[in-house]
Amino acid sequence: MARSQSIELVGGYYAAFNAGDWEGMLARLSDDVVHDINQGERQTGVAAFRAFLAHMERCYAEQLRDIVVMASDDGSRASAEFVVHGTYKATDEGLPPARGQTYVLPAGAFFEIRDGRIARVTNYYNLGDWTRQVEG
Repeated sequence: MARSQSIELVGGYYAAFNAGDWEGMLARLSDDVVHDINQGERQTGVAAFRAFLAHMERCYAEQLRDIVVMASDDGSRASAEFVVHGTYKATDEGLPPARGQTYVLPAGAFFEIRDGRIARVTNYYNLGDWTRQVEG
């Protein structure tokens, strides 16, 4: 896959995210996708990713802005940097209580691309910064 195709794939993944188009996101994933959750566990497969999205939709409303996508020359790896603008809607297990707090959080992700699909997503953000923002 060419570099430009990987950039387009990841860009489409984030466009689907911002549109709340979970099926559009899932369509860009390999069946055995590996998802490394920030400061959390590694999950495998589209079913686990679908469950993660449902959980996120229950607890958070987010839009990503200032998205910049980069890819290796051969298109096998990509990364993205962006700013998350969110609202904490429902209390997430082990985190502070939700009261509709808003947050703005720089974040990034790394991707493995295989056969025209995303085979791995590894997300990073500063959980301490997020916690300070929602605790006020």
